[in-house]
Amino acid sequence: MRFFILFIVLFGVNAFSQDDMFAKDYFEKGEFEKALFEYKKLYAQSPSNIIYINQIVISYQQLEQYDEAEQFLLELLSKINYAPFYIDLGYNYQLKSNLERANFYYTKALESLDINANNVFGVARGFQSHSLLNEALAAYEKAMVLNPDFNFNLQMAQIYGEQGDIEKMFNSYIGFAQYNELSLNNIKRAINDFISEDASNENNVLLKKILLRKMQQEPNIVWNDMLSWLFIQQKDFKKSFIQEKAIFNRQPESLDRIVELANIATNENENEVAKDILTYLINTAQDVDTLLNAHYKLLEIETKESLNNEDLEKINTKYMALFNKFGTFSQTLNLQKTYAHFLAFYMNEPDKAIPFLENTLKLPLNDIQKATVKLELGDIFLLKEEFNNALVYYTQIQRSLKNSTISQEARFKVAKASYFKGDFKWAESQLKILKSSTSQLIANDALDLKLLISDNKYDDSLHVALKLYAKADLLAFQNKNDEAIALLDTIINKHKTENIIAQALYKQAQLFEKKKEYQKAEANYSNILINYKDGILMDDASFALADLYENHLFQPEKAKALYEDIVFNHADSIYFVEARKKYRALRGDAIN
Repeated sequence: MRFFILFIVLFGVNAFSQDDMFAKDYFEKGEFEKALFEYKKLYAQSPSNIIYINQIVISYQQLEQYDEAEQFLLELLSKINYAPFYIDLGYNYQLKSNLERANFYYTKALESLDINANNVFGVARGFQSHSLLNEALAAYEKAMVLNPDFNFNLQMAQIYGEQGDIEKMFNSYIGFAQYNELSLNNIKRAINDFISEDASNENNVLLKKILLRKMQQEPNIVWNDMLSWLFIQQKDFKKSFIQEKAIFNRQPESLDRIVELANIATNENENEVAKDILTYLINTAQDVDTLLNAHYKLLEIETKESLNNEDLEKINTKYMALFNKFGTFSQTLNLQKTYAHFLAFYMNEPDKAIPFLENTLKLPLNDIQKATVKLELGDIFLLKEEFNNALVYYTQIQRSLKNSTISQEARFKVAKASYFKGDFKWAESQLKILKSSTSQLIANDALDLKLLISDNKYDDSLHVALKLYAKADLLAFQNKNDEAIALLDTIINKHKTENIIAQALYKQAQLFEKKKEYQKAEANYSNILINYKDGILMDDASFALADLYENHLFQPEKAKALYEDIVFNHADSIYFVEARKKYRALRGDAIN
């Protein structure tokens, strides 16, 4: 008997569920007569279900049975005084073009807030569901007057955004940020849809004006935070730095924000302001880690900018002073690795760098730290073209930290070393494994190198051009850029019928950029676009040339045309997302 009762209950629930599914399916297909029939059955079984009520009303309206919808809603209101039903009834009158009656019921819905301000949640949502945005705003505003504990600035900001009232939207978002500082990151994300990288953009100017006015009227660290963020979006890191210093002066507990700004400026190659920020950190930081990290990053920038041996000697003296002050302990590990790299790749003293790092390995380091030192040692032996010694260190990393990201990086360097010395078959076997690397960057680099080898190894059985290219690549790795450019010229002039020409032009253009010979780089990229437009480097050359026009040759219209070409003709390109963003920025759009 119990089993029979349970069966009946389960059968009833299942049938009810199926009816619900049928009704929903009919509704979604636009078969509103069938949907209405099913929802009426469901409503009869569950007369308090708001979803069924709404679907019945909408189905009537879709069938233009407005009188039936009106009757249904009036009957509901006679049983229950639920304010959102007034909105539904008013909207039904609006569909009948009876605006007077529509407004009468909209007013009744708003008046319900006088009785209970908590009705605002259902009322505002009801207005919004019918795109009655002004009425929704009126509901939120009234509720906040009736109950000062309410804050609907976030909801109102979203509505103002839909209406295109940007100033009110910004004010509402900022009002909510002041009320709830924990929401600041979400508010920044929302505002980001309406500003651009262009400081002269109308919305950017407006937001800055509002924040400055707030700062004068009601000083609050939130405004400094938002101004700093705005300046970062505009890549005006100097102004952001001013705001970050103001924040730190009021909250001196941590320099983390200024450290992050230094990282952003460095990544954007804004070296002058990055150096200013790092110098500030050196003069201000109390903890050794922050101090050492600032010194380390500042020396990296100075090394990249060094022009002659005199500059390099000054940098070497700075390293020595830091080691004299802080020692060569585990805490200065990054500084030691950077110094060894500096000795080998810039001072041309790899034989000094190797024993220096071998001493570093004697420190009490964990496995990951040891691996990073061995990776640098391997690179230095590669610089010296002592391939077997380099492979020893790379292989040790692979064995000690299997399947880790640094192990995969070591495997890629094994492949690169084999490629440099012309062992293309072994290099390909390693690169094939790395195509499925968990690190997307390593996987992409592996795929690029594998394609370079596989696309060019069949041009001649002796791989003459490919070996020359690998040698030029090695010279570039060794910072012998002039020699690399000359060797690439040999490939371009003597192997004109081979596929590798486009790759040689592209590599040479990158080296020209490194030497700030932008006109020569432009010529190479243009050559690829004109003569090798069906090749795999088409989108690479397009994006590189666009970036060159935008940031170095200052020809934004040419840059815009190239970004546009990527967006509309190369949708599968890895540059698509960035090209679209830059295209929209140059076109003057507000972008995310």
